[in-house]
Amino acid sequence: MSDVIISKANEAFAKISCERYIAKELSEYFTFFVPGHTFSPAFKNKIWDGKIRLFNLSTFQIYMGLVSYIEEFCNDRGYTFEYHPSCQSVEDEFSVYHFEKFVKGLNLSSAGRKITPDKHQQDAVIHVMQSRRALLISPTASGKSLIIYLIFRQLLDYQYLRGLIVVPTTSLVEQLYSDFVDYASESDFDVSQHVHRIYQGKDKNTDKDLIITTWQSVYQMPDEYFSQFDYVIGDEAHLFKADSLIGILTKCTETKYRVGLTGTLDGTKTHQLVLEGLFGRMLRVTTTKELIDKGRLSGFTIKCLILKHPEEDCVKREYKDEIQYLISNHQRNKFIKNLAVSMKKNTLVLFQMVDKHGVILYNMIKETKDLGDRKVFFVSGKTETEDREEIRRIVENEENAIIVASYGTYSTGINIRNLHNIIFASPYKSKTKVLQSIGRGLRKSDNKDEAVLYDIADDMRYGKNMNHTLKHFVERTKFYTEEKHSYKIYKIGLKK
Repeated sequence: MSDVIISKANEAFAKISCERYIAKELSEYFTFFVPGHTFSPAFKNKIWDGKIRLFNLSTFQIYMGLVSYIEEFCNDRGYTFEYHPSCQSVEDEFSVYHFEKFVKGLNLSSAGRKITPDKHQQDAVIHVMQSRRALLISPTASGKSLIIYLIFRQLLDYQYLRGLIVVPTTSLVEQLYSDFVDYASESDFDVSQHVHRIYQGKDKNTDKDLIITTWQSVYQMPDEYFSQFDYVIGDEAHLFKADSLIGILTKCTETKYRVGLTGTLDGTKTHQLVLEGLFGRMLRVTTTKELIDKGRLSGFTIKCLILKHPEEDCVKREYKDEIQYLISNHQRNKFIKNLAVSMKKNTLVLFQMVDKHGVILYNMIKETKDLGDRKVFFVSGKTETEDREEIRRIVENEENAIIVASYGTYSTGINIRNLHNIIFASPYKSKTKVLQSIGRGLRKSDNKDEAVLYDIADDMRYGKNMNHTLKHFVERTKFYTEEKHSYKIYKIGLKK
């Protein structure tokens, strides 16, 4: 008999049968410090040790997506292992031939033009159909919505399966739905007959084949609610480290197909393993550079504008005090306003704090005397979903509009092809937020070959010490280098 036997508890969890001492080794093997744990009140108050444990020593269970790591553990430690028949991996027969035959019958289109999936989209769908579980890393503007639509149609048309798609915002519910309508517009497939949308109090029950919902709308639903779904797709999957989103995936105990899609992970092993556990092993579908080189995405330039603050303002501050100083600094806000107004073509200004910064910037831009008939829009979490979608549609047809938007609403997933300039008005160091925000400018359109990101940083060094947000800027340049985005640094003196 093997030292370790891997069986299936359900579609969410695997059950490990082994001696207690091996289980303890497994527990240590799958235990990690959570990034940023030292800032947690629970850690500071010594209620929590700052660690996440992916193997449960009480139940001997682990996320089903991590069973291949159990193999690695056993091989590393010299333990024998075997799979119980309930947990034998199943690979469905689905080839390039099947994909091409399937796609031919869809009559895909976008904006009235016939389209054909790119090879990386084809490879992603084939991988999902064969393995049933996958965490697809596909950069922003790589056509994730088409990948999702193809998965949906394949599972519906050929297997009559019912599914759930979970997205982070109401805007993305509407955008994904409208993308589906666009892809099917030249065919006889009626998206409205098959797809139901849930957000902001809409009915959570339907007999349609697919539900697209925000996680906020369904995470408190009982386990029985999720038993109706044969597959689950998590868009912007990097967010699924949150307890509420993990809860949705673990309640989907009968869903054999599990797919997560995201443009990037945060670079930590913990984040990757949690997501792989929920969805499946990671597959990098393509890269931003590959898509730019192939002409699928627009060219991209990053201009880093480092504002040197007056010497008397360069003092040691706590992080929150530094942020407060920056967002309330009139000269800095005036610089951002002048930069946005001076831009030609459509410009997106991203901010972090709505009332304390976003509203101020919007009013300053809106009240500029020489703005002419240039349209200026403001978007935050308070903006109604329908209004956000309407603004997105308007800008697609504008040539010289300005959108002042919060990172939370417009850094992730929002698709504006006709966007030429992006301004980072607030300092940020989150890798996923930064790279997702860059993606807003990478989509090609008929009148755009290149986009420009203006990354505003603030030099308030005191003595030999670097201020907090300047450190964050250094982190952002590392992300740019990793993604092979070239950047230039420009130093600008900020007047008192």
